[in-house]
This record gives sequence, C-alpha cells and structure tokens, in this order.
Amino acid sequence: MTPRSPRRRLAGVALLALAAVTACGGGGQQDAKAADQGVTITMWTRAATQAQSERLVAAYNNSHKNQVKLTVIPTDNYQPRIASAAGARQLPDVFAADVIFVPNYTSQGLFLDVTDRVNKLPFKDSLAPSHMKLGTREGRLHTLPHTLDLSVWFWNKDLYAKAGLDPEKGPTTLKEFAEQATAVDEKLGKDGKVHGTFFGGNCGGCYVFTFWPSVWAAGGQVMNAEGTASLNDQAPMTDVFKVYRDLYAKGVTGPTAKEEQGPTWTGFFPKGEIGVMPMPSTTLGTMPADMKIGVAPIAGPDGGESTFVGGDSIGISATSEHADAAWEFLAWTVSDEAQVEVMAKNKDVLARTDLSGNKYSSADPRVVLINSLVAKGQTPYAPRFGETFNDPQGPWLRLAREAVFGDAAKLPQLNADINKSLQQ
Repeated sequence: MTPRSPRRRLAGVALLALAAVTACGGGGQQDAKAADQGVTITMWTRAATQAQSERLVAAYNNSHKNQVKLTVIPTDNYQPRIASAAGARQLPDVFAADVIFVPNYTSQGLFLDVTDRVNKLPFKDSLAPSHMKLGTREGRLHTLPHTLDLSVWFWNKDLYAKAGLDPEKGPTTLKEFAEQATAVDEKLGKDGKVHGTFFGGNCGGCYVFTFWPSVWAAGGQVMNAEGTASLNDQAPMTDVFKVYRDLYAKGVTGPTAKEEQGPTWTGFFPKGEIGVMPMPSTTLGTMPADMKIGVAPIAGPDGGESTFVGGDSIGISATSEHADAAWEFLAWTVSDEAQVEVMAKNKDVLARTDLSGNKYSSADPRVVLINSLVAKGQTPYAPRFGETFNDPQGPWLRLAREAVFGDAAKLPQLNADINKSLQQ
C-alpha cells in the first residue's frame, strides 16, 4: 500500500473483463528448456515501487542468461492497465501489485498457481506472512512478496533534546507518543515552524497505514477476518481516534493536518519541523544525512507493537508462455543473494523474516528493528478494500474525519455505511 496519495476508485469495468482469463487454467505453456536459457520475460510494476524493482531487475539481468524487460506504469493508471491487458489476454509474464489489491486479482484468476513451486523453497516459512496470506486463495498460493513498506514512528532526536526530552527514548505507548509530541510543541512551537506531530487528516490511506497498527498493537481488529464487517466504531479504534482528536484540538498537529490529502504528508519531518510522527519505513534512507532520527514500533494506547505491512506482491500471469523462466526470476528475487546484496544493501525492508540480522542491516539497529516488525505486523484483507478505505469519496474517510475533527456520535451510522460498502 502507498498511502502518500489518495487511492482512486477501481473503475467499474476494471475487473469485468478479467474473468475470461480464468479459462486459461494452468497458466500457459511451460518452457521445454531449462529455466535459465536466455529467455526474455516481461514484467510490469507501478511507479511507487520503481526504485526497488529496477535494482532487482538490473542485478538479475547482470547475472543470468534470462533477461527481464521491465515496464514502469504510473501508479494511478496501474489498475486500469492491468484490467485492460487481462481482458485482451496481453498481460506481461510477471507483474507486481499493491498487496492490498492482490485478493482481487487472485479471485479473477490473473496469477498462476505457484503452490508447488513455493513449497520447494527451503525458506518458504520465512516469507513475509502478511503478503503470503493475501496471495492465498482457497489454500493455494499465487504470489511472492516483492517490496515491503512498514509504518513506524520516527522521532527527531535534536528536537527532543531541545524540548527537554531524552533523545534516546522514543514512545513505547500511544499515550507516551501524545505526551512527547505535546512537550515538543509546547517548548518549541511558539514560532509556528515546529509542531509536535503530523498526520494526513484528509487521506483515507494515511489513516489506515498509521492509525490501524495502534489497534492491532492493543490486541484489537479493524474488521472481521472475511473483510465484510467493520469494527471501527468501537474500542480500541475509538481510543486511538481520541488520542489524535485531543492532539489536534490542542494544536499539537500543526494547522494543515486536517486538510492534508496525502501527497505531502511525509514532507514535513525531513525538514526538521516535526517532533514525532508515523512514517513509512522506506523514507528512512531518504532522510537528510545529518538528521538524528529514532525509530520505534507503532504502539497501542497502553503498549504493544505492530505495523501496517504494505508494499507489493508479485506473481506469474496466468497467460504467460514462459512460466518456468518467470518463476526462476521470482524465486531469485527472494533468494539470499537478492535480499541481502540488493535489498538490504539499500536499506530496503526484506521479504524474509530470517534475514533481518544480515550484515548490512545489522550496521543500523533501526533497520534491524524495521525488519523485525514484518513478522509482527498485519495487512488487512477485504475484497472491496479500495472502494471502502482508499477512495477519497468512500465511507471510511468520512468516518475517520468525524472521529478526529467532527461529531464522534455519528460513528455508528458511518460504520454502517462502511459495512454496506464492504458487503456489496
């Protein structure tokens, strides 16, 4: 998931044409030759994961006879392009997709069943569990983790020191998060440039990415397992809402949080203007080199820890005529070589939980912490996730905004609207 921009509604015709692909059954002709014999396979990815995809493809192409031809598609155009290509039976050999939308694609038969292939991987039990769960349909596996992005808390150590806080001790509960944010704001916020915290208050994806982990950390859930009933009008979700509501009411969040729609919500922390806030883990490597940053797991009101495991999964298209070569590439992307020498070397989150302490990550305890959260986080499942939670016109954003900025008494009715959307 990429919460930095609001998700568009999945076009009404987007998945209607996809059912025809299920007729391809086994997923195309298998290569008669060995897997790495100079085959060129095609791959699509969305722009949000371009950097990681390009690094993996370049490393693979430099070390294999097979070659991968990568096409990067603008993120907002990606779902319609997949739908159009599926209807025309012109999908690439492999394609990545926002993990949240993988259940839609597996239900339409777009990905080849790779259960037997995955089961032969010696590290199969270490593959990112949330990604593997959403790529599973009726007990069969269809995708592998491709890129991961986790939600964590960043704090600015210099601002903490100036505010009289211990710069080496970040928050361990949501209540401490609020206390520390308030302390920074009260001590340093008089000029209006520094604020205690910030969040995307008009961005549905931002809310789920940064608020929901506090619910999970508290032992709660935001939906039922089937993704058809919302629990967002009850504790612990309402407890989380109240913390942020109080922070906004006191002016700790800064004046633009209510209007922030997503594209710029991560831009204030790197400028040294925010004390502590939830951030995507992938931004750690893009921070100013001289900025002293602490990283902590997102906690519930009274403790615990969790994260929203976002990012992309990847699979072989059901129409590929090069399934063996495609799998050879996909299996390599989760190998020790790719995960350590490509992903970890660039401070990316790893797709395998058994490699979190590798030689590159171990040099930065913050990266080790981020990688360790993959096994503790969650990725919510709902067949109608995009329409319900990411759509700027959807029911979730209305509920979240009332809970934080408006009339909390409206939550039961607004939650009923979420249920209606989930069950359509």
